[in-house]
Amino acid sequence: MAQIKNILCAVDFSEHSPSVAEYARIMAQGLGAKIICLYVAPSLSQYVGFHVPPSSIENFVGEIVTGAEATMSAFLNENFQGVEAEGHVVTGYAAEEIFGMAAKEDADLIIMGTHGRKGIDRILFGSVAEKVVKGAKCPVLTIRPTK
Repeated sequence: MAQIKNILCAVDFSEHSPSVAEYARIMAQGLGAKIICLYVAPSLSQYVGFHVPPSSIENFVGEIVTGAEATMSAFLNENFQGVEAEGHVVTGYAAEEIFGMAAKEDADLIIMGTHGRKGIDRILFGSVAEKVVKGAKCPVLTIRPTK
């Protein structure tokens, strides 16, 4: 049987993130695994050519990352009691960064939420979860939002 020692828990700090974290915590407790919690801040590099000085974009992204790091610390304390967990905040495209962190941390399982988008929203925004499910080198557990 496969050994699950490292669980990558990708979150977006939405109201649904604690539910995703709960699944990760329960699995980590049962399997004796470590949790690597990941938040990916958008890079916004695609907006450099839109009459916005690159320094303004860099400052804005820096503020997002600083806020996300504080949020990550609180999120770890609130959601991962009783398990070994570490948090990471990175900048980039979510699916690519999830793949990179999974490889770096030798993740045996990725747990992440879906937004449950349908129709035109799904076409316009795409699905990070779908990209991860299709491209991950390890199993992926997706958690749908609850009402």
